[in-house]
Amino acid sequence: MSASVPSGGHATQPSFLSKERIIARPGFNRWLVPPAALAIHLCIGMAYGFSVFWLPLSKAVGTACPVGMDFISQVFASTCDWQISMLGWVYTLFFIFLGCSAAIWGGWLEHAGPRKAGVVSAACWCGGLLISALGVYTHQIWLMWVGSGVIGGIGLGLGYISPVSTLIKWFPDRRGMATGMAIMGFGGGAMVGAPLATALMSHFAAPGIVGVWQTFVVMAVIYFVFMLGGALTYRVPPTGWKPEGWVPPVKKAGNTMITDRHVHVSVAWKTPQFALVWLVLCLNVSAGIGILGMASPLLQEVFGGQLIGTTLSFKELSADQLKQVAAIAAGFTGLLSLFNIGGRFFWASFSDYIGRKYTYFVFFALGAALYGLVPNLGHLGNVALFVAAFCIILSMYGGGFATVPAYLADLFGTQMVGAIHGRLLTAWAAAGVLGPVLVNYLREYQLSIGVPPSAVYDKTLYILVGLLVLGFICNALVRPVADKYFMSDEQLAAERALSHDKAAGSANVLEWHAASGTWPVVILAWLAVGIPLAWGVIVTLQKVAVLF
Repeated sequence: MSASVPSGGHATQPSFLSKERIIARPGFNRWLVPPAALAIHLCIGMAYGFSVFWLPLSKAVGTACPVGMDFISQVFASTCDWQISMLGWVYTLFFIFLGCSAAIWGGWLEHAGPRKAGVVSAACWCGGLLISALGVYTHQIWLMWVGSGVIGGIGLGLGYISPVSTLIKWFPDRRGMATGMAIMGFGGGAMVGAPLATALMSHFAAPGIVGVWQTFVVMAVIYFVFMLGGALTYRVPPTGWKPEGWVPPVKKAGNTMITDRHVHVSVAWKTPQFALVWLVLCLNVSAGIGILGMASPLLQEVFGGQLIGTTLSFKELSADQLKQVAAIAAGFTGLLSLFNIGGRFFWASFSDYIGRKYTYFVFFALGAALYGLVPNLGHLGNVALFVAAFCIILSMYGGGFATVPAYLADLFGTQMVGAIHGRLLTAWAAAGVLGPVLVNYLREYQLSIGVPPSAVYDKTLYILVGLLVLGFICNALVRPVADKYFMSDEQLAAERALSHDKAAGSANVLEWHAASGTWPVVILAWLAVGIPLAWGVIVTLQKVAVLF
């Protein structure tokens, strides 16, 4: 794409953040892009770990609000403590605005490029943390809702989808693996951020000071450096580029699930395939996210004293025994986090070999079987098999997130897959409400009618089996996209012009060796994201050790 020429006749250079400035040149090493994506995803993934702030913030003032104080008064009160239920709205807002911002600005991202989107994401996420710090300092919870919940949620959405299209174009030979590497970072963000936040709060804590606002400020600075580094490292391949020596697979008759054409985002969301994949993601996530949020009480209530070698039920345990059981449950939650993260990489990479549709068949069939078995495992008192079942379930929960971008690229092409993925993430927002509401309210209802805690989840798990069976049917109905939905050559050329895509100039430079001098930089980039991730894994394993 040539530089633009205004009416005065002088050519203008594209801005530093524009997509034209980040089109890769021959010799660029594509293995620099995954750690750039990981740098952003590890930071925004802290959204999963925000619950570490709830207890300190609920005791920040030391005075409970008067009984009968209305909700609006509590929102603006600065002299009494916030309830955890009010703080929990930050978590809800995260995922509502993640889905909405990804859907609204996904098309803009395709045109603006991942560098600009990454910088905007860093400004929103880290700026939101600073506004939240002000909210904690002045004790105004609405500032936390607006800062982290709304503005930070927008940063989440843009940061989450910023690398998707770019990675798929850099790794046409390993679509699942590439997106799995990045989205693995979002699952691992809390594993790094939560212990970091805990350490910082302990450092800043003093009599009458919980250390949360200072922690927000420090984390905002750290995250901004990492996210900016990731955004500035992004490069996009020239149009027509392919890995050296890679030959696109020849289509076999009747096998048209993977297309080499492209659907516009404004058309894709109106197709039956989009609706079906939306339901596939929503149902898979609903089943997993509800259990993820209740993992700790679930293990404690089902097994009670069996976790510490007694025959007492959960209600019969003493205060000290409850603490021991809670520590074991924390290890269980940590173990699930590890499988959630590992599943994102494993299942997405596995989908490169068996196909995306068959991978989701495994998710739904195996998931339904395991959910159906779990109540029996609980009644049999088999802790090991119970834990193993949930580890596999949570690996498929994470795998569903990581596999779906490649599924969309297979169906709709790669030109606008980031924007299409952004619209699909509204399924996540819906599942974030459906899953927890289903699990939590059914649990409360079961307890209210006298069902013992050890059996309170049975019916819920059977209902989740039903959701997974429905997901299996939706996945089975997915067919190749009809010809009428694809862009014509003229429409594709116009879209590429809007997206500032640029061909390499000649066919002989559309494949290239990664320059030998780039490998030390690649190693440093992977160490920059790998060391924090390894630290998070070690801390989590220390918690998991309690389980055994």
